[in-house]
Amino acid sequence: MEETGGETQSPEPVPRIIGLTGGIGSGKSTVAQFIEAMGFPIYYSDVRAKDIVNDDNALKMKIIELLGENAYNPDGQYNRKWVASQVFENNALLSDLNTLIHPAVKVDFEQWVTQQTTELVFKETALLFELNLDQNCYKSILITAEDNLRIKRVMDRDGKTYREVEAIMNQQMPEKDKIRKADYIIYNNGGLPELQSETERTIHQLIQEIEA
Repeated sequence: MEETGGETQSPEPVPRIIGLTGGIGSGKSTVAQFIEAMGFPIYYSDVRAKDIVNDDNALKMKIIELLGENAYNPDGQYNRKWVASQVFENNALLSDLNTLIHPAVKVDFEQWVTQQTTELVFKETALLFELNLDQNCYKSILITAEDNLRIKRVMDRDGKTYREVEAIMNQQMPEKDKIRKADYIIYNNGGLPELQSETERTIHQLIQEIEA
């Protein structure tokens, strides 16, 4: 604590970070929107990462060193489709890429947290457990759903085939492992009204446990 003019000033309270995650087709982004509508700030890690790989020149140099000039288009923008094709079945290369991007996103997130004034802030990221980011969170929330339902959602949304979505899911951490790690679980096997109700119930439960 600091003393100014003979008065003791308490430090600003540090927000509690809640990790929010879910695999492809789980409804993670929709849940994030519901939470945001409840008045809580959301840091969209995956969205910010898309900006950071273009805006951070030091990071761009490292990515080019790792993957080559094709990692960026002639206009200087990140060649997401090409990069995805290179790392999709190369876990070592994907890990190396994440090792480059994650620290830059971490710095950006920490700066964002200092600007928030709520007791709870939410960090939405697909790789919460894969990168052990949950270790820096007060609690974690997993959004999950039955595999076939998740596959159908992605097929309808992205126009991918069943096998294409299944291949993506097979590259992600198994749902059973995520369920074991999560503090709270939101099951998204119904419609939007059910998902919103379940989201609000989970957040209220979280708040009650904090206040208890």
